[in-house]
Amino acid sequence: MKCPRCESTSYHKNGRRNDKQNYLCKNCGKQFLEPVFSRSLETDLVANSNGHTKAFMAEATEVPLVKSLLEEKITEKSLSSFSLTLAEELLQTILSPDWLESGAFSQFIQKFQQKAEIKPQLETGISLLLLDAENLKLDINSELFLASVCKYPLQVKIAFANWRNPSIGKQDIELYNRGYELVHVPEGKNSADAKMIAIGACVLRPYPTVKEILVCSSDGILIHLCNELQNQGLIVYWVRRQGQTLHIENRNTAKLTHYSLAMATEVPSFEKVVEQIQDLIKNEQESINARLNSLVTIASLFKEKCDINIKHNPKQPEVEKVIPVLDNSFGKSIQEVKKEDFAKIPNGKALDKLLLKIIQDIQTKSPKTKLSVPKLGSELQKITGESPNSIIKKLKLGTNFTKYLESSPTFTLKASGKEYEVTALLCE
Repeated sequence: MKCPRCESTSYHKNGRRNDKQNYLCKNCGKQFLEPVFSRSLETDLVANSNGHTKAFMAEATEVPLVKSLLEEKITEKSLSSFSLTLAEELLQTILSPDWLESGAFSQFIQKFQQKAEIKPQLETGISLLLLDAENLKLDINSELFLASVCKYPLQVKIAFANWRNPSIGKQDIELYNRGYELVHVPEGKNSADAKMIAIGACVLRPYPTVKEILVCSSDGILIHLCNELQNQGLIVYWVRRQGQTLHIENRNTAKLTHYSLAMATEVPSFEKVVEQIQDLIKNEQESINARLNSLVTIASLFKEKCDINIKHNPKQPEVEKVIPVLDNSFGKSIQEVKKEDFAKIPNGKALDKLLLKIIQDIQTKSPKTKLSVPKLGSELQKITGESPNSIIKKLKLGTNFTKYLESSPTFTLKASGKEYEVTALLCE
């Protein structure tokens, strides 16, 4: 029993009032009577005794206040009898249709469901990282990669080192800002390793939900810690550094994962490399096939367009081709020569025959027309598509067209003002 004002248990009897024991609090001086049921609860109990079941669950659960009654007033027999009667009344209340349809029952069910949902969340496992900061340095990218290796979220990180050691630098500040718990050890060989083993071996006491542990150190002595943690049923990853590579060994499955510190990326296995190369080849083949299909589509459209143009232009002129030299074509005109398939001019003899055809054709059309060297060269270029000087140099017949005509026995040049008139001996 407690004082209703200050809840002190220091009091003494102070007479009786209305046949009830009166008490006086020694702490605050408050006078109070012996405890009884609350007026509302007493009324509900009386109503329930007459067959009515209107009591609320929130009030019914407070009935154990009977324990506060004075022990000298309630005998063991009367208490057991009252408890049995109260249990019967509570069962009638809980199982009644009015109570099952009440809002209080709905709230009770909701609270029960919330507690049932909280329990699985408390059982969800976490990962824990133990770091020997004197032996291994982890940057933020390495830490994120280690977290990705674990199946459970990495929530606890503990770093061990002599933080007064100048070689540590400002690593303690960096790790603290990243959420590490810093454990200081005195100077000495393997001091950090020993503390790491001592705390790691009993890590389940402060962190009972731990399922995976990352032991980050290259010191071989920590294999004892790894074995102990495995014996406790935990998944253990031993993280060691070799050069610019982190080796993450799953001690339970012997699976090795490698991480490049220089490139800040995982080093794939040989199987993964082959698989990636195959994917690249497959993607490249698909890209080439897609481009070939596009090219075929364009070619088909172009062909269709060309066919349409040919239908609308049935009298399209034939393309003039390079003049060949044939012995049986001397009697043909230049227009007839243009319509035949000829080879390129191979030598000076073929060139002479072509020039004779040009001169013969011009004289046939205009017998009185004087043919100058520039005009003859212009007609030759129209037919061959090359300048006369280019043809002469290509056939190694001289330096220019005029000198070639002067040296040729087939043609003669006569001065006519500033130009030369060309005549063929066979044409005269």
